[in-house]
Amino acid sequence: MGEAADSLVLDLVEWIAREPRPYSEVIAAWRTSCPRLTIWEDAVDSGYVVRATGAMVVVTEDGRQWLRAHGRLS
Repeated sequence: MGEAADSLVLDLVEWIAREPRPYSEVIAAWRTSCPRLTIWEDAVDSGYVVRATGAMVVVTEDGRQWLRAHGRLS
């Protein structure tokens, strides 16, 4: 991931960390048609978020640690 993509992935993970979100809401808010901005895919591939039961998206423990390391979660 590049620096801009890292920042956007941080924003996405932080947004989901506030409260679990329905998958449809996450995709509606974060889907992009630009092949160079794969924010949702990067967050999933990095193991920071997962699609849990009931079609909810939640932050993983790795995602929480990543947010803490970047000062986005206490």
